[in-house]
Amino acid sequence: MKRGQLVDYFEGIGVKRLSVVDAEPKRSNQHEIGTTRKMRDDFLGEEHQRKYKAIYVWLGEEQDGITADSWATHYDARLPNPERAPEWRLYYPSNPVTETMKPGDTLFLAKDKSGVLLFIVAPQGSTSEQQLFYLFGVHPEGKSFVSREFGKTDPELDFAARYILDELGIEFEDPETDKLDSIIEEFGTTFPTTAEFSRKARLTVPEVRAEDDPDLALLTWLEHEEALFRRLERRIVAKRLEEGFVTEDGIDVDGFISFSLGVQNRRKSRMGHSLENHISAALDALKIAYVRGAVTENNNKPDFLFPSLAAYQAASAGDTGLMMLGAKSTCKDRWRQVLPEAEKVTIKHLLTLEPGITERQTQQMQASGVQLVVPAGIHKTYNDMQQQWLWSFSDFIKEARNRAFSTLRT
Repeated sequence: MKRGQLVDYFEGIGVKRLSVVDAEPKRSNQHEIGTTRKMRDDFLGEEHQRKYKAIYVWLGEEQDGITADSWATHYDARLPNPERAPEWRLYYPSNPVTETMKPGDTLFLAKDKSGVLLFIVAPQGSTSEQQLFYLFGVHPEGKSFVSREFGKTDPELDFAARYILDELGIEFEDPETDKLDSIIEEFGTTFPTTAEFSRKARLTVPEVRAEDDPDLALLTWLEHEEALFRRLERRIVAKRLEEGFVTEDGIDVDGFISFSLGVQNRRKSRMGHSLENHISAALDALKIAYVRGAVTENNNKPDFLFPSLAAYQAASAGDTGLMMLGAKSTCKDRWRQVLPEAEKVTIKHLLTLEPGITERQTQQMQASGVQLVVPAGIHKTYNDMQQQWLWSFSDFIKEARNRAFSTLRT
């Protein structure tokens, strides 16, 4: 199935490092940023005083993001003086995002297919910044914007790119998603359990086997389940919207809010459970001994414990025959949650789907005794030094198998 491309969502992107003048209106007495000729040629155009609908987004390192719906105006500041060369600027109003940004932050200015501007700000050196560099394929240079136009020759969106789009809150659907309808037909307009949905996803891509390539299988299963889920979700949400939110007392605002929150919470929790389900399926297919959700010290529950709870209880601290694997679809600062789990295990392994975590964060993990495990297809979003340290899912399975064999021999 086709995965879509950036051109399906955006016309173009401009990236720059914010200067004092750009980010602090009190220092410059203005709320505006200069645009380049290439940006105007690529996607902004040169319509004087064009007022865009704009969505402002601030993405922190570990904190929740900030979003504000507003506007921005693109204009030629020198139009009243035709003897001087044009000087195009983008004027932006004050809002929670522009009040949070500061010099040194990176601005990603994109225009989507509907003509809306996305004004996305990420702190320099943050994971969000690294992810956006990977998604858009441009980096800031000098003081001006670096820009590019998107086209049909660009590669299809891979798992990491789609992950980042989802983090931005950009709704996407596969170009050939209608082919999934026959698969989800049995569910009607009701969500099955996550375990059932994960199993359905694996069964409907029978050509993908963990025995052949655990990393590819894990990402393919997750991606396929995500497509199935979004297709079913669209059907269920459409039906509920058709029914409306009206009671005898009038518009049911509380009912609408509750339904909307339910949709968002289901999306957030489902991916983590799906990841664990597919990890289990891969381990089962490869005949790796483990227990899922076992209770260890202080009522902690590592996601996966190797080889068994009985072996863990009988072993001494630091026993090399023991392993544990945490699973977090998004890592952020939550990686520290695995530290107290399974105290007898010296090195804690953590599998995540998050692309482009900063080197500062991975160094902290390494210093804390955490080995990050990332499916091989996402490794390219990390720098060369990080890639030498990262484990793939296949690496972890090989180590778990080797330790089990070593234990049997002794």
